[in-house]
Amino acid sequence: MFKKIVIATGNKGKLREIQHILSPLQIEVIPQAEFNVPECAEPFCTFIENALAKARHASKHTGLPALADDSGLCVDALQGAPGVRSARYAVEANGLNLSQNENQDARNNQKLLEVMANETNRHAHFYCVIVLVRYEHDPEPMIAEGLWAGEILSEYRGDDGFGYDPLFLDDKTGKTVAELPLEIKSRISHRGHAMAKLLQKLEKLSNE
Repeated sequence: MFKKIVIATGNKGKLREIQHILSPLQIEVIPQAEFNVPECAEPFCTFIENALAKARHASKHTGLPALADDSGLCVDALQGAPGVRSARYAVEANGLNLSQNENQDARNNQKLLEVMANETNRHAHFYCVIVLVRYEHDPEPMIAEGLWAGEILSEYRGDDGFGYDPLFLDDKTGKTVAELPLEIKSRISHRGHAMAKLLQKLEKLSNE
């Protein structure tokens, strides 16, 4: 079993969720910011390629096992968009150049509301793939994926969470992600499902 794992993200919301899910394990979880790991390019059109690139990048710069996720919102009516561009949706769609002081989540949500204004098909899902590498050139990365089905609302609901959480209505609870407590979100979310599968693999590895 790993004693330390670097989390390859600068997203505080993602980091909080991953730390919460991994908390039962006796593993020291360290954000890559503590090692001043530079930003990793995410040039690929699939979640798994971007997650693998980020994990290898973090492991290269820290010399430790690294965990990375790549996740996003896939809307049926938009042919899977914003997809891997979820975090940069408004920037790429409108050619904006946002400063660090501007609220990128708010911009992304506003863009989604605009393009979905006349759509009757509101079905969507969050998708997440998690990759764990033991070292930079690990030929056998551990991979787990998860999906969270729901629909896109036409107005914001809830004050918690990040990203598209105020607009994404969970099919089963009837609440938006921004209305769910972290304990429930960690269990039923796309990231929660992916992490649960990864934990099973880690537990199996520790028993071998």
